[in-house]
Amino acid sequence: MSEPVRLAKRVADLASCSRSDAEHYIKNGWVRVAGRVVEDPARSVSTEAVTLDDEARLEAVEPATVLLHKPVGYDTISGRNPAAGLVQPDTRWPDDPSGVRLLERHFHRLTPLVPLDADASGLMVLTQDGRVWRRLTEDGDDIEQEYVVEVSGKIAPYGLRKLNHGLHYNGRALPPCKVSWQNEVRLRFALKGVQGGQLRAMCAQVGLGVVSIRRLRIGKISLAKMPAGAWRYLPVGERF
Repeated sequence: MSEPVRLAKRVADLASCSRSDAEHYIKNGWVRVAGRVVEDPARSVSTEAVTLDDEARLEAVEPATVLLHKPVGYDTISGRNPAAGLVQPDTRWPDDPSGVRLLERHFHRLTPLVPLDADASGLMVLTQDGRVWRRLTEDGDDIEQEYVVEVSGKIAPYGLRKLNHGLHYNGRALPPCKVSWQNEVRLRFALKGVQGGQLRAMCAQVGLGVVSIRRLRIGKISLAKMPAGAWRYLPVGERF
């Protein structure tokens, strides 16, 4: 019976490569033990069959950033019903165009960013990448967000003009933004530094009730046609 050894050592012997390269292969999901992908280089193996994918290549172990279409009723940053729980292997959008290979490690330590009210739906970001975290926290108020808001009621005179510039929230004047009618019952908002509850309050100030809110875009990244409850990867190289 073979003595147990670390998986990284077995792969290094199998591929005639360094232990460091073997760990890269394993962490990027190119190695199978008894037919199943294993991503832990420290895994102990003995007589199990270990195979290296024919397409295996050495590449950096990149942290993942996930884009989720959050449904209504889920919390983003904190709360009893975290939307992060929706990010599972079987809820990945089948039409994800990113080309990123799904790995088990992508579901660990995902940090949710850019708050979205629980009663709103739309684009949500979760990341393992410190660069993305810094961009969306330190520069978050400078990144434009786009929403579509379904409304009810009759807008007050000059209401659209006031929505674009002239309203207050939490005791402070709101900066100019871009608001236009998408159709008879839907308004499109493009604005920066959005606060919780702000869109509902803005609509109320011009006589409108809010039926639904959906975030379509954060910076350059859009929701696209991804259905509610599904997620996709942010492709390597794309920026907010």
